[in-house]
Amino acid sequence: MARRAVCLAAALLATGASAFTSSWTARSLAPAVRSTPKVAAMRRSPLRPQTTTSMVATDEALLSTGPGGGGLFTASNPEDRRVLPEAPNGRAQFKVVYVVLESQYQSSMTAAAKRINAGQESVCVEVVGYLLEELRDPANYERFKADVKDANIFIGSLIFVQELAEKVVEAVEPLRDQMDAVVIFPSMPEVMRMNKVGSFTMANLGQSKSIVADFMKQKKAQDGSSFEEGMLKLLRTLPKVLKYLPGDKAKDAKSFMMTFQYWLGGSPENLESMLLNLADTYVTGVVGKDLVAEADVVEPILLPDKGIWHPLAPQVFEDVTEYLAWYNAEHAPALGIDPATAPTVGLILQKSHINTKDECHYVSLIAELEARGSRVICIYSGGLDFSGPVDEFFYAAGSVSAEVDSVINLTGFALVGGPASQDHPKAIATLTKLDRPYLCAVPLVFQSFEEWEKSELGLHPIQVALQVSLPEIDGAIEPIIYGGREAATGRSVPLADRVELLAERGLKWANLRRKENKDKKLAVTVFSFPPDKGNVGTAAYLDVFNSIRAVMVQLQKEGYDVGEIPETSKEIVDMVLNDAEAKFDSPNLNVEYRMPIKEYEELCPYVKDLEENWGPAPGQLNTDGQDMLVFGKTFGNVFIGVQPTFGYEGDPMRLLFSKSASPHHGFAAYYTYLEKIFGADAVLHFGTHGSLEFMPGKQVGMAGTCYPDRLINTIPNLYYYAANNPSEATIAKRRSYSATISYLTPPAENAGLYKGLKETGELVSSYKGLRENESRGPSIVNSIIANAYVCNLDKDIDDLPAEDFDSKTMTIDERDSVVGKVYQRLMEIESRLLPCGLHTVGVPPTAEEAIATLVNIAQLDRPEDGFKGLPRLVAESINRDIDEIYRNNNNGVLADVDQLNAINTACRNAVRALVDSSTNSEGRIEEVNPLFKSVGSIFAGGSAWSKALKAEGFEVPEEALSPNFEYLEFCLKQVVADNELGALVSALDGRYIVPGPGGDPIRNPDVLPTGKNMHALDPQSIPTAAAVDCALVVVDRLLERLAADSEDGETYPESIAFTLWGTDNIKTYGESLAQVLMLLGIRPVADAIGRVNKLEVIPLEELGRPRIDVVVSCSGVFRDLFINQMALMDRAVKMAAELDEDPTKNFIRKHALEQAEEQGVSVREAATRVFSNSAGSYSANVGLAIENGGWEGEQQLQEQFVNRKGFAFNSDRPGQMDAAQDQFKSALKTVDCTFQNLDSSEISLTDVSHYYDSDPTKVVSSLRNDKKKPMAMMADTTTANAQVRSLGETVRLDARTKLLNPKFYEGMLASGYEGTREITKRLRNTMGWSATAGDVDNFIYEDANDVFIADPEMQQRLLDTNPNAFRDMITTFLEANGRGYWDTSEENIERLQELYQEVEDRIEGV
Repeated sequence: MARRAVCLAAALLATGASAFTSSWTARSLAPAVRSTPKVAAMRRSPLRPQTTTSMVATDEALLSTGPGGGGLFTASNPEDRRVLPEAPNGRAQFKVVYVVLESQYQSSMTAAAKRINAGQESVCVEVVGYLLEELRDPANYERFKADVKDANIFIGSLIFVQELAEKVVEAVEPLRDQMDAVVIFPSMPEVMRMNKVGSFTMANLGQSKSIVADFMKQKKAQDGSSFEEGMLKLLRTLPKVLKYLPGDKAKDAKSFMMTFQYWLGGSPENLESMLLNLADTYVTGVVGKDLVAEADVVEPILLPDKGIWHPLAPQVFEDVTEYLAWYNAEHAPALGIDPATAPTVGLILQKSHINTKDECHYVSLIAELEARGSRVICIYSGGLDFSGPVDEFFYAAGSVSAEVDSVINLTGFALVGGPASQDHPKAIATLTKLDRPYLCAVPLVFQSFEEWEKSELGLHPIQVALQVSLPEIDGAIEPIIYGGREAATGRSVPLADRVELLAERGLKWANLRRKENKDKKLAVTVFSFPPDKGNVGTAAYLDVFNSIRAVMVQLQKEGYDVGEIPETSKEIVDMVLNDAEAKFDSPNLNVEYRMPIKEYEELCPYVKDLEENWGPAPGQLNTDGQDMLVFGKTFGNVFIGVQPTFGYEGDPMRLLFSKSASPHHGFAAYYTYLEKIFGADAVLHFGTHGSLEFMPGKQVGMAGTCYPDRLINTIPNLYYYAANNPSEATIAKRRSYSATISYLTPPAENAGLYKGLKETGELVSSYKGLRENESRGPSIVNSIIANAYVCNLDKDIDDLPAEDFDSKTMTIDERDSVVGKVYQRLMEIESRLLPCGLHTVGVPPTAEEAIATLVNIAQLDRPEDGFKGLPRLVAESINRDIDEIYRNNNNGVLADVDQLNAINTACRNAVRALVDSSTNSEGRIEEVNPLFKSVGSIFAGGSAWSKALKAEGFEVPEEALSPNFEYLEFCLKQVVADNELGALVSALDGRYIVPGPGGDPIRNPDVLPTGKNMHALDPQSIPTAAAVDCALVVVDRLLERLAADSEDGETYPESIAFTLWGTDNIKTYGESLAQVLMLLGIRPVADAIGRVNKLEVIPLEELGRPRIDVVVSCSGVFRDLFINQMALMDRAVKMAAELDEDPTKNFIRKHALEQAEEQGVSVREAATRVFSNSAGSYSANVGLAIENGGWEGEQQLQEQFVNRKGFAFNSDRPGQMDAAQDQFKSALKTVDCTFQNLDSSEISLTDVSHYYDSDPTKVVSSLRNDKKKPMAMMADTTTANAQVRSLGETVRLDARTKLLNPKFYEGMLASGYEGTREITKRLRNTMGWSATAGDVDNFIYEDANDVFIADPEMQQRLLDTNPNAFRDMITTFLEANGRGYWDTSEENIERLQELYQEVEDRIEGV
């Protein structure tokens, strides 16, 4: 459909809907929506065409207006909102200045001022308004302060952005007493405290025992009301409250509340009366002079607090039965809609837009939906709690099933709450009962539509936090931008193509509920990454094809046409992987559809845009040179397709580009096929993760030119995503409109010991019994030392005696010290959690498989839940502090290494006792009656777990254990619960997927059970106080280690290069973010409503060390999710750089002064330390290059890193990411240490390429003047005993627990095709660390070669399960040798070369 003006004024007038006409709506246009004869009749308008120009986002307007100047998000001009009386003529003049969060009041305030100036004989007014975001601009802020100086009245509303609230207070508070009135509607407490209406104030808000304050607290305690909800309730109970106040205070309180009523009314008429009433009552020169006629101050004209609204209805309905009677009998027939068969979409609207007649964007969507044959029910609430109206108006009278088929929240806010506070549990309960797809679309607030269109970042970060992140916690999906604000008038303008998309997607979700299962078509999409037949079905820790088969079986039970389901997953693999017409194993996958170029060009509207990067179709990828090829296989109405890859993986030049290329023609053809040829009702992306959501486009708030939006277009998108990866899942939700369904990662086990490590452990056990035997003791120690060398443990123990050393010369304490250090390393390997095998969707772990997870859950102290970790309780039972035991264990003190092992064994046995008492003979959980359990405990002499502890020598009081084990039993039930298939079936039935957090189930068991619509967290809530405490521990240990490893044993590093990840900060609630701030010596502080957006300097005396400089490289995902925290870090760096401190004690200032002189800029500009990719781009492409072999040398990788990660964030210009590669290099050349965090046992160094992709170790070495390699360090907070290790130590630990560990590789091989690929992936990722950091020991390659290549039986197993992945493994070994990372024998190389040829022949069928 064409772009259009979108108000139904003509139809409003034609139907006599006078209740909704006004001077503004009468000037609006009817929309040009898709026509049916009856719809067209509704749209005919006698109005003049030229009236559309100020309301429609034209292409010309988009081209002529750029994003906010100077990197700000808005360049709108407050002068557009200034109204001056044209002819004062001696009238008493007063001045009003207002600041609002949203722009819908702009037009009404302007109209109100003009009405006063035109209609009042004795008074006139000057009015000027500012949008809150405009105050970031220094020139605007100076103008604002000047306006406030001579203002009579100041009005503020919804001032909830902390740093801007502080600016408002700074400007207004000093002048508050001289102004006649200061009226602040719901805002931050410090702003609210400025209220002054006569004698009525809120000066003690938050502390006062006033009637108003008590009322607000009482309401919040009763029902979780937000401040605004409390104010509305106060309005309704005003008479009861006022009788407790003295006379004059009652009058002024009533004036304040009356002013609030006028404000909520929002229309020009209401605001005119509001201004006249304030002037007549409080303004000097007007009050007491009868200048305002009483008749001109009318009572507030208000809509009902809540109701059902429709632009063509004769009234607002307060009863759904009455509304449906009007709609079905009168409105629907006029539009040709059959109420009996039409889908129904529920719309949630913001009342202020209706009040202010700023509903044009709402009317546009209503028209689009009705033009497509849908009914609508549009509800609103006076406040920001929509749960009541949802319960009241979305159900027909007497029905427990909702009348609506899908719901679109057009306010952009969380269902319950506003910008300040939310009640997510209440919202989720409401939506769970409703059980319909819940979309939350977003109107632009802080930007005009032109600015958003031009912005690479997209949606304003504050709006992302308030109107994307928070609704996601309610379970909302699809944050589609559908309306913008017109720059000059501030009016809401529908964005035509976005409104069409939103309407189409909302209806497709609705139709999933109405269509019969046998007719639904599902496109299952798997990934192949890196592109190779051995990698089809790539997904983190997921057995993809077994899972697909499980889905097909379940869908068949639900009545879907899935054709004939193959007996095994291997058959599915073969049917997808191999061209049925090929004589031998074809290099091509099975071709399901050949798309002629002509058809592709007709069906794909953006073909020409792809030619800049890929030339004309068909290109070189997913084509036979004639047609576009769609790979996959169809089973009934289920298509299993292989998503094409990025396409530039093997192209060194493309990998160097700082911005990512568009998708290639094959990629576009694939999604064109799904939507327009196969006709998918939904697509199911299978596993973590594909490429769609990482295609170029805005970060958040897609435009029609963004490739994720173009590709997925109108297809409902379901996505199985690993529960431990909420950050990338969130990118998929926001950029490709996916509804995620979390799946469990495989059950974890302790890595255990094997081969020489196991033998060394047995020697340690022998030594403990014979340590005092002067004959046997030293002999065993000698064997331990020799074995440690065989196992390469000498690389982890700095002062291990030489292999031929005779320990008879040692004292018993010295021998204990040697054995203790070896024992500590063995226990570190043995106890490390290891995910075993691959997960199959719908198959939860048994209780036995859950034990290791529960043991780790039990480790952690949980002060927020009121209990200590189990190891702490056990340690206290022997009068020990677990933290002291941890410290001594880490230092290799034999007694405490042994003590910690005993505590861990006891805890494991106690947890096993819990599991055994809660499971049946089949290993499944049974419900246990707590009363029966407690009675049983009394008669049996204690609980099973306390007995298990006692058997290990620890007597822990039952009452101390009870909270832990009640919690653990709850966690056990969650671990083994399963809704992964159930959630998919619900989604395909057009139902609500219950939301839940993603992350580490050990830290946050609320992640479980899986099968939830996964969300991240409120980005403004981190770092939490607990995260700061944990960060301090890690920072102290890091600096201690670095100082100890320095040349003099005491010098601190001057600069540390950090890598920040989105998922890690979600899981840990901002620990690594807090580490950055702690190194700087800057403390994060929460504001009055708990959002972390303030900073304070920690004095050097308190810090006790220098301030350490940082260079922060943020992942693209972190940038998308936490851009406000990037601003926090940048502000902290600048704050530290500008402190008047000795540069030898403040390394940020030292380096910034040097760089400012070198670069000819200010110290503040030189203090640029926060970097990431350009907007819409992700990763350094180092991982892509290494995974595909597409790199010529390390220099290329280093250039890729700098080019792609060298975009700076500047909190002074938050609206853009600036290309700043020179500043990036200047900052990196000062770095002494590179640092990353590992926070979860499930994802470690070699599980994914991300960690080495963003590692700058060799980059720093190449940039430093002395070419010295920086220390590379890793923090490991995967257990309660946080560790800081060198990168080399961490790589060795990871290899020993995974790649070289029989428990790991045998578990993987049991999964067949996918398992072989997982083993190969870890070998290649190990080589990645050689390339970026040079910290992989030769023995790791050598031992891996012995395990996988030297053993003929193992060769055959790998070859049989996945020959393509085995070929890649052989290639990796040869490449590691060729690039100088692995030094080995000629015999090994010759064997590998011969093997390569054999495997190649096997694959090609020779």
